[in-house]
Amino acid sequence: MPDKCEYGLLIDYEYCTGCYACQVACAQEYGWPEGMGGIRVTEVEQKLPNDRAYLAYIPFPTELCILCTPRTRQGLEPACVQHCMAACMKYGKIEELAKEMGKKPRMVLWVPRS
Repeated sequence: MPDKCEYGLLIDYEYCTGCYACQVACAQEYGWPEGMGGIRVTEVEQKLPNDRAYLAYIPFPTELCILCTPRTRQGLEPACVQHCMAACMKYGKIEELAKEMGKKPRMVLWVPRS
């Protein structure tokens, strides 16, 4: 079994559509009560010139996230990654995910505490 600290979650939040599928999948996977979960989607509204607005969605793991260790031990993806409708999340080895981060500016690499 690989050391879970070798693995992380890469999130390209430029493409998140705010469907909340990751948040719902996590809550259902672990039976979390409403308001709890291993990932939360945050809406960020930015005011642009000419009274325009830009709405961004940022999915980000919480302290409860364990990268679905029971699932990943079976060779499955974490629930959030499997159900992400925008395919903006990727689970893998930290070294490999870190290389991808250099390709785009709106990505975050999350690694759980060991």
